[in-house]
Amino acid sequence: MLKFIKYHMTEIEGIAIYPIISLLIFFLFFSVLFWWVISSKKEYINQVSRIPLEEDDILKNTKN
Repeated sequence: MLKFIKYHMTEIEGIAIYPIISLLIFFLFFSVLFWWVISSKKEYINQVSRIPLEEDDILKNTKN
């Protein structure tokens, strides 16, 4: 099966650019994600981390 796919992939002209583009997209995405995590403010991270707990408290209070 792999020989069948590999043979036909070698016949496509310019196919070598797709792995390079995929690697660039992967690298850019995780670079931007890393930059966002490093540069985000600690107050924002704390606020967002409490959201699931606050929703649980709200649901428990409305049931009573």
